[in-house]
Amino acid sequence: MPSHLSADHPAAQPPGRGSLDALISQTRRLRGDVDAVRRDTHGDGSDPEERWQRALCDLALHQLEDLGAHLAQLRDGPAPLGPAQETASPAAAVPSAPRRGSLLSRVGSAEWNLLTDEASWSGELYQILGREPSVPPLTLDELPSLVLDEDRAKLTAMVTDCLVDAKPIDGEFRVVRPDGEARTVHMMGEPVLDADGSTASMWAVLRDVSELRRSQRAVSETRDSLHRHQQRAQTERRLAVELQEAVLPPWRGSLRLPHQGPETLDLAAHYLPASRSARIGGDWYDALELPDGQTLLSVGDLTGHGVTVTSGMAMLLGALRGMAMAGTEPGHLLSLLNQLLDATVQPALGSAVCCRYRPETRTLTWAQAGHPAPLLFRDGTGRRLRAPDGVLLGATAGASYEQTEQTLEPGDLLLLPTDGLVPADSRDEAVGRLLDLAPRFGEARTAQDCVRTVVEEFGGEAEREDDACVLVARVIEARVV
Repeated sequence: MPSHLSADHPAAQPPGRGSLDALISQTRRLRGDVDAVRRDTHGDGSDPEERWQRALCDLALHQLEDLGAHLAQLRDGPAPLGPAQETASPAAAVPSAPRRGSLLSRVGSAEWNLLTDEASWSGELYQILGREPSVPPLTLDELPSLVLDEDRAKLTAMVTDCLVDAKPIDGEFRVVRPDGEARTVHMMGEPVLDADGSTASMWAVLRDVSELRRSQRAVSETRDSLHRHQQRAQTERRLAVELQEAVLPPWRGSLRLPHQGPETLDLAAHYLPASRSARIGGDWYDALELPDGQTLLSVGDLTGHGVTVTSGMAMLLGALRGMAMAGTEPGHLLSLLNQLLDATVQPALGSAVCCRYRPETRTLTWAQAGHPAPLLFRDGTGRRLRAPDGVLLGATAGASYEQTEQTLEPGDLLLLPTDGLVPADSRDEAVGRLLDLAPRFGEARTAQDCVRTVVEEFGGEAEREDDACVLVARVIEARVV
């Protein structure tokens, strides 16, 4: 390509070979570092954030590959230009194609002489446009014939501005190669002026940016998908929180039950969100005064997270309250809840502990469905109650649940946790930590003080991957009012 003169200054000389080799080496090292980051992005592609991260890494890799190739072209110099490349063999005129899957952008050059209407193309430009090097290059009037109809006006405007107003060219358009493949071409160029200041020719550098633009679209699409996923997650979390707050008991601090007659239980509870997840699960706690003066205590967990699980928990808790108000005993109550889950459209699994406390005899009748047993604290020590048989709710159709009784004494403290607080894979360790709190429970004045102690011990744990609930019931002396 001849030396290009812009309107009033000569073209700059290329940098030295040594500095270009250093830049190429730096680009290769940086590409290796980015590739290592990409390999660290594991997963099956189902996570929108992971897809976005991988797309960004791919784009960075492709751009660095382009940069290294362009620096190498700058170091090695341009390919020879000829009016029609008639003397060059196709193998010599057309460089080898990038490997399959590479986004390496081919860069070609061209000059159009306005006085002779001759055109000169580099071998790379022939390859970009998919034309045989043996055929003459297209003139400026013929060039739009390769361009998609909707982009011809854009190309015409760029060329007109360059030739008439001496404006530099910098824009993109899409071409259709003879094999029918559409490619996106980025064109940069300037007018070349003769001695009297009129435009004698126009030169341009054309770059095939099809794969680069496709990679950029992938980044944009995965980013948009991530944003939509985050918005849905925020909306779902808000709905789940609102539903959970509407269903769980509204009382804060300590609660004394029963309301009618002598108070015999001091109650407090707390919900602990998951440390690593913003999703709301199906954990619940409940304390309810029954018509016969007894008190219903229950905790449970419906597996999963999100609005669907929270709504399922609301259904389960509503059914539990209704059947308890009708006088159903804990074992039979869990059998009915199991039937309810088995009959739902969306299968679900749940665990629960259901207790009825009779204040006259201080008798606790309880049953469990695949749930951690309550912990009983008495005289400064604690122990886990022996659990009656009971499988997870929804696991087996027609399952039956045993129930057992435990006589409590004034001052006894009953602690009912959910799975999130004492997970199955570390249950013995978590229960041990709870039992170690016995001396502090013995010094506490209220059930609410005991709940605060549990929250202090477990509330900020980074390893708790699930949300949890804890319910504390403290037996107090019955007082006649």
